[in-house]
Amino acid sequence: MNKGIRFTDEFKQDAVAQVVERGYAVSEVAERLGISTKSLYTWKAQFAKSPRVRSEVAEQAVEIKRLKRELARVTEERTILKKATAYFARESQ
Repeated sequence: MNKGIRFTDEFKQDAVAQVVERGYAVSEVAERLGISTKSLYTWKAQFAKSPRVRSEVAEQAVEIKRLKRELARVTEERTILKKATAYFARESQ
């Protein structure tokens, strides 16, 4: 399924700036740029945060991905060890 056109962060920030800094209406900017108002509202919520907050959120997302990978690895190791323990318990009887 096609997700539509991908816009650069610079384009999104410029569109948001027209609404936030220059005071244009969201519907007016969206129509002029050929985008949906929903997209513009989403970008506004995304880019209205300060750059420091955005970088913290991005860092947290990276950390969450790392932790999920580590959890998956540890879970797999635990499963293997449980199976090995059960196997050796049967063999010793």
